[in-house]
Amino acid sequence: MSEYGPPDPRTPGSGGGEPGAAGAAGERPDAGAAAGAAPGAQGPPESDAPVGSDGPEGAAAPDENAPAAAPEAEPVYRLSRLTLVTAPINYLRNYLVPVLVALVAGTYSFNPWVLGGAAGAIVMMLVSGIVTWYTFRYQVGAERLEIRRGLINRSRRSIPLERIRGVDITSNLLHRMLGLAVVKIEAAAGGGGSEEGKLDAVTAPEAERLRRVLLRRRAYLRGDEGTPVAPADAPSADTAAGAQAEPDDDAEVYFAMPRAWYFYAVLSLGYLLTPFVALATLVGFLGQGVGEAVAERIGDIAVDVYERAIEMTVTLLIVAAVVLVLVLLLAMPLFAVVSYTVTHWRFTLLRRGDALVAERGLLTRQSVTLEKRRIRGHELMDNPLERTRAAVRLRAIVTGLGQTATRAMLMPIGPRATVEAVVERALRPFRGTLARHPRAALWRRLFRAVVPFAAAAAVAAFLAPMWVAAALALLAVLGVPLGIDRYRSLGHGDDGDQVSVRSGSLRRVQAVVVRDAVIGWTWKQTLFQRRVGLADLELTVGAGSGGYTAIDAGFAESVGFARGVTPDMVRPFLEGGGTGEGGGSQT
Repeated sequence: MSEYGPPDPRTPGSGGGEPGAAGAAGERPDAGAAAGAAPGAQGPPESDAPVGSDGPEGAAAPDENAPAAAPEAEPVYRLSRLTLVTAPINYLRNYLVPVLVALVAGTYSFNPWVLGGAAGAIVMMLVSGIVTWYTFRYQVGAERLEIRRGLINRSRRSIPLERIRGVDITSNLLHRMLGLAVVKIEAAAGGGGSEEGKLDAVTAPEAERLRRVLLRRRAYLRGDEGTPVAPADAPSADTAAGAQAEPDDDAEVYFAMPRAWYFYAVLSLGYLLTPFVALATLVGFLGQGVGEAVAERIGDIAVDVYERAIEMTVTLLIVAAVVLVLVLLLAMPLFAVVSYTVTHWRFTLLRRGDALVAERGLLTRQSVTLEKRRIRGHELMDNPLERTRAAVRLRAIVTGLGQTATRAMLMPIGPRATVEAVVERALRPFRGTLARHPRAALWRRLFRAVVPFAAAAAVAAFLAPMWVAAALALLAVLGVPLGIDRYRSLGHGDDGDQVSVRSGSLRRVQAVVVRDAVIGWTWKQTLFQRRVGLADLELTVGAGSGGYTAIDAGFAESVGFARGVTPDMVRPFLEGGGTGEGGGSQT
């Protein structure tokens, strides 16, 4: 019997066997049969049973004292039967606007051809759900994950298990109502790109089981794990009945988001602008889908409102404007908190085996798995509003990860002390200090923040209305504290194990990466930087955004800093030339 996956359930009492054929047809055991299975019996989840399965009864119980064996191929599985519901709805969601427009237009003028076309499109979506469920097969083999689908245009995707980088689980509102989940497998491709495997949709317990099986088999093939635990990989009778999967024994919760953290949304400019984003989305939807008749009606209403406004007194207009501003000011924090809550509802960061798992979401529940061996550092991010409350966000620097802004998020906005405590437990904190950049960097920051607006204000004083010149002059004045803050944010340092670089003001980022993640250095100097002995030093890293820059660092000091971090990499470039104040070096 495999130490990783469920035994082949086709033969009662069998401990293994060849997997079922991809094209075999058969019914899965229903939930009632699964619930009545004997204690200790192993079997697949109700809606994800192997093709051709007759039930899990009589399966041999695993021997926990037996030595670990090489993983065997699992049976071939189908998606959940409820795919017949979710697949048509997913297709309908993509074509909702044109279908609604066709229905409204066909009903308004009673055009049978338009109505028939809309009805035909809906029928085709229903048929597509049946085809998707009937043709989709997946199998976890000894070394590869096989995914086959298609009736006319057939496709087969084979993903090496040892190349799997992460297994993410998401469940939108519909999936959660039906007890389903979407499993997304990210794997490195041979050509340096990325190949994805997606199972939409399997039962929630089967999704958790697949994550454990895939990650453990990957660890086995890489030699990262000693003895896998067989019972954790095989679905139990309770799981087959639809019960929640048992949590991993080695899971450790690093952070569970308290409710008070949802109010930190008012410190984020992105969430504060949610009302305007929602309004723009609504206007775009109306402009795309309501048709000309409704658009003309809206135009008539707007003209009528304008004519009535002309008749109003100036006082009433001012009152209306003030009320509108107050409503927007009240709506901004309210919408920010609501949007933030929906996105980060019950945010949890935990460790499962050798991976970090971040779970969040109210309507769409997302679970992202990050392999710890691929985490090369972290980023602490904040803005001026967040700094007033000593709040930061935490994001991992991971190799080969797509959609880094969302998938690498380890902590939402919260108190710096709490975030640093999580870094202490889950990652590796930076214990060094950041070196302050030369005073010449301050004047460069002030020049860039003040002089352009001041020059524009001087020109506007002669060529534009005075209020334009006054606005530009105000921006120039505000550039003084902005430039000072940008200078104070500059810094770089090394604690012997990790390197840290910090920069920015409106969006300040402190990146911390392990030393062996640095694969190159690049010095860049403009004419003005060479005159004052400054340079931009970029750390090239094979993870995250690919590079982090120490802006306006002292050139000679930056060369010594790079030599101290990676002496073997920098020394050959220093032996053949000087490192004077006016020189340049690149590697």
